[in-house]
Amino acid sequence: MLVRDAMSTLVLTIGPAHTLRQAARLMSARRIGAAVVHDPDTCGLGIITERDILDAVGSGQDPDTETASTHTTTDVVFASPTWTLEEAAEAMTHGGFRHLIVLDGNGPVGIVSVRDIIRCWAPAKRRPAELTL
Repeated sequence: MLVRDAMSTLVLTIGPAHTLRQAARLMSARRIGAAVVHDPDTCGLGIITERDILDAVGSGQDPDTETASTHTTTDVVFASPTWTLEEAAEAMTHGGFRHLIVLDGNGPVGIVSVRDIIRCWAPAKRRPAELTL
């Protein structure tokens, strides 16, 4: 199975000036765990995740004044839609992260997460009796 079969095509793109609270609200409303951060001044793409926001708030930083730019990962590993899920899982394991931005020639086309990969690899829904130990 390929990344394009598992990825979410709902890509939230925010700017570097968004506050952490704004980013969290947008991510929460869409029920997603990461957003692409596009900085038009640097033409760069980065990623901010729910973990980044949680770490910032947990360390006492103000989510109303802290901006996405300060918490964006810019050294990003990008996936191709034609990667296998094994390649994506290996990149995530090697890099220690849970989301990959999926790029084609025109920019971001999706995000694939560990959860997306597990959904593809997990057996189809089992009956409740099979789930008990």
